[in-house]
Amino acid sequence: MHRYNGNTPQEQSAMLAALGREKIEELFSSVPPQMVLQRQLDLPSPLAEQELKNYLLDLADKNYNLQQYACFLGAGAYDRYIPSLIHHLTSRQEFLTSYTPYQPEISQGTLQAIFEYQTMICQLTGMEVSNASMYDGASALAEAVICAASAQRRQTVLLSAALHPQYRRTVRTYCRFNGLKIQEIPHDNGITDMAAVQAALNNDVAAVVIGQPNFFGLVEDVASVAEAAHAAKALLLVSADPIALAILEAPGKQGADFVVGEGQPLGNPLGFGGPYLGFFATTQKYLRRMPGRIAGMTKDKEGQRGFVLTIQTREQHIRREKATSNICSNQALCALTAAIYLATLGKEGLKKVAQLSMAKAHYAYEQLLNSGRFQPLFADRPFVFEFAVHTDQNIKALNWRLLQHKIIGGYNLAVDYPQLAGGWLLACTEKRSKQEIDLLVEKAGELG
Repeated sequence: MHRYNGNTPQEQSAMLAALGREKIEELFSSVPPQMVLQRQLDLPSPLAEQELKNYLLDLADKNYNLQQYACFLGAGAYDRYIPSLIHHLTSRQEFLTSYTPYQPEISQGTLQAIFEYQTMICQLTGMEVSNASMYDGASALAEAVICAASAQRRQTVLLSAALHPQYRRTVRTYCRFNGLKIQEIPHDNGITDMAAVQAALNNDVAAVVIGQPNFFGLVEDVASVAEAAHAAKALLLVSADPIALAILEAPGKQGADFVVGEGQPLGNPLGFGGPYLGFFATTQKYLRRMPGRIAGMTKDKEGQRGFVLTIQTREQHIRREKATSNICSNQALCALTAAIYLATLGKEGLKKVAQLSMAKAHYAYEQLLNSGRFQPLFADRPFVFEFAVHTDQNIKALNWRLLQHKIIGGYNLAVDYPQLAGGWLLACTEKRSKQEIDLLVEKAGELG
């Protein structure tokens, strides 16, 4: 906050007189003094439109942007190619300016788009029902955990240490105020330790939670974890990457009870961290426990096909303390983007994107190992398009050195896994070229 500064003393005096106040500070007496900026804002003088545009462009050029930099950083958000038609369709005013489709008679286009999004998410995950999206992948996972615990009437959740660290923190935050206990399951050479899962399962465990692929980019044995969880009458929750699901067996077909994840890779830009969307799918059994909005297809009194919001109870909106979830909104525009992306690429196109990403990631992995400066962090573990290597180099310095060559390097695993110091997590998408990968290998292999 900063001090108010009227245009003229006379204007200030007239305003204060009308309000029955003597000093401008009296209007802000409820604001703690340490929150008040004791100086004028440091703003430039007024500029003409052309000058202002050039000034803002100069500021923007200080960012490391994806038009000029090759990005090998993943860790939950990915630089993927976005077909140009997506922006043309999502920027249409009937989509861009639409709000909650409470009145179906005037919202059929939006409702149909949401319904089609839900349908494609079900096809991708192998599940039976999907909602209209959540805030992001982390909140989608946390909501699934709460939903599973409520359905099972149990208090303990087994959380794989190979899950995204930020997702795990979000789950802990949700569970803390719901009276649930979190037990972390260690990873064994990068994947969830099955022996530890089986040892931890008991009659108080509501669910086991794993990633597919997990945070390290490795492929988990979903079927085996599902079998172990179900034997103990617990549920399996899978946090999945939607692009990887184009070439991996759908978790729903391997026994998962809930499949959630981050939908950003489906046509949404990185956008400095948002807005994103979380997808959430489950079986018919948990339909009425599912948080968020659900679009359904029905018929009107004349027998014409129509779309409506359905299932959701009023408690989601007006009796929040009795609601199954306090999320009563969704990321409709981001979900529309995902739907258009999936419809544009189709089944084979999405598969091609995943295959290209995987081929390029494996090429980069092999070249880094061949350079002699890197070693496998998780030997003999299959991965899709994200992988980890080990180096004796200082990773912060390595990433900074790569930036000088317009390369955004990988994620330093020691930030979240101190025992993996020297671990460098890199991702390759379909956008990365052989030239960019070769340059990464060359510059990363140089002595700092």
